[in-house]
Amino acid sequence: MTSSSHIPVLADEVLAWLAPRPGSVLVDGTLGGGGHARLLAQQVGRAGRVIGLDRDPAVIRAAGPLIDTHPQVSVFQANYAELGQVLADVELTAVDGIVLDLGLSSDQLADPRRGFSFEQDGPLDLRFDPTRGEPAWALLARWNERTVADVLYQFGQERFSRRIARRIVHTRRQQPIRTSGQLADLVRRCVPRSRGHRIDPATRTFQALRIAVNGEIDSLNHALAELPDLLRPGGRLVIIAFHSLEDRPVKQAFRQDPRLGNLTRKPVRPTAAEVARNPRSRSAKLRAAQRCPSPNS
Repeated sequence: MTSSSHIPVLADEVLAWLAPRPGSVLVDGTLGGGGHARLLAQQVGRAGRVIGLDRDPAVIRAAGPLIDTHPQVSVFQANYAELGQVLADVELTAVDGIVLDLGLSSDQLADPRRGFSFEQDGPLDLRFDPTRGEPAWALLARWNERTVADVLYQFGQERFSRRIARRIVHTRRQQPIRTSGQLADLVRRCVPRSRGHRIDPATRTFQALRIAVNGEIDSLNHALAELPDLLRPGGRLVIIAFHSLEDRPVKQAFRQDPRLGNLTRKPVRPTAAEVARNPRSRSAKLRAAQRCPSPNS
């Protein structure tokens, strides 16, 4: 990934709700193509600091130009749920703001070697960090039918999860399922496409497997428990989610966590103009919260 095609989602809204100031210390916990981090760096200036995290080693390798033009940016290969350890390593205890743009980036989707896209054929990997954990093809080779169905239903809300799981188990007896193209074709034969329905039948299956492979919901839940303690009083946490599995726990945490004051009664959605420029933004929901003063302060 030498250049980025990623367009930062809800960029103006992130700046508005994160409210960066010159000299602020901010975190972009999902660096991706660096779009949000670049905007934050411009706001905090040379006196500030932006710490970028990403699990994907390709993202870290591609961040050189961003760091060259904005030396106040430093990047680390880490899960955003590991932010506490990253801050400890750079001798920081708290920051002024954190933004998370959940899910995967356009760059990851566009790389056929990663298997994220059901529109391109490539190895069915789906890992954000290809050096850790098991690829999706290995999990599909050993999971039993019930586990496959449960994963597709739980993480993809796939109504035809049992039918797809049954077909996967039957197919792998004759031939291993090793590529994104194989899996996409299999799912399309199982899931009827409604007339006028734009979403590919393989969408939910690929989402479910990606979430399971990368432990995304566990990471989010861990982060929601830990990140408020890493914010200075008045510091802000901004999270962009793309489906209800992500948005629901964010909404609950922002409303119920006594350490946080909820700033967005309803999620902030992209404008029609942004959706026209960047169709992948259409399902984005932004929520913001602010760190409350500690009782002893």
